[in-house]
Amino acid sequence: MRTERRLRVLTWHVHGNYLYYLTQAPHDFWLVTRPGNPPGHAGRTGVLPWGDNVHEVDAQEVAAREFDVVLYQHREHWETDRLEVLSDAQRALPRIYLEHDPPQRNPFCERHWVDDPSTLIVHVTPFNRLMWDCGDTPTRVIEHGVVVPEGVRYTGELERGIVVINNLASRGRRLGADIYRSVAERVPLDLVGMDAQSAGGLGEIGNLDLAAFCARYRLFFNPIRWTSLGLAIVEAMTIGMPIVGLATTELVTVIKNGESGFISTDVDSLVQDMQCLLRDRGEARRLGDGARRVALERFSIGRFVEDWCRVLREVTA
Repeated sequence: MRTERRLRVLTWHVHGNYLYYLTQAPHDFWLVTRPGNPPGHAGRTGVLPWGDNVHEVDAQEVAAREFDVVLYQHREHWETDRLEVLSDAQRALPRIYLEHDPPQRNPFCERHWVDDPSTLIVHVTPFNRLMWDCGDTPTRVIEHGVVVPEGVRYTGELERGIVVINNLASRGRRLGADIYRSVAERVPLDLVGMDAQSAGGLGEIGNLDLAAFCARYRLFFNPIRWTSLGLAIVEAMTIGMPIVGLATTELVTVIKNGESGFISTDVDSLVQDMQCLLRDRGEARRLGDGARRVALERFSIGRFVEDWCRVLREVTA
């Protein structure tokens, strides 16, 4: 069996949970930090159990270090850190840009700022790759892979739905703040996430506690109009929760009506579906079992790690 070379990957802490799943790959990841750990330059912060392969390097020290590949994850890092933090030699290293989101300014005509045939853009969903105009820059899709705490499974005893969105009040219609408010008048819902209180929610639940917290709710509701496929949805599916959400973006390829949950562009129809699930715990469990089967087949951490290892091998070959 071939032993792979252990790579030194320079990257940034952008999405904590995604970074944690990414660092399950058998390589060393160095996170660019700045004093005070501001957003985009945080290191091994938070409660996630970072492995011994996750390291920190101050932005002022990056140019003096040696790496094998640079993994950009945010426009600021591509347009600013690449020019001001990296050395000339580091800018010439094999490089990947990990695009977490669909285009924000125009849904189908926005040109991606990475315009470089020598850089690989990795999209987290096929929908994202479809909607971005990446020009001549090569692209690849690596779908999510998740890990949930051992032994956490859906129970669904609470006759309520759970919504997991960070900063919903300030992110508005794109994240479905209006839909959440409307639906919550007809369906008992609890909102959790950063600053959830500003939208009438419960507050933030720690990364390691979220799956167990959600497991008691009858269903997971996703009111988001335009985003990538949320990791919270995939995590909920993995523990066996039924998913109800808008039939937009990548979710339409993940959830099948009557098999793993319900999706529709008709919010009134979704309200009726949720009301039915609140009355019928057995049906909710059946749909949750279907969601879990999809998650285990499509979003396993093993497949995710292998996909990333393959891409890292290819760009550094």
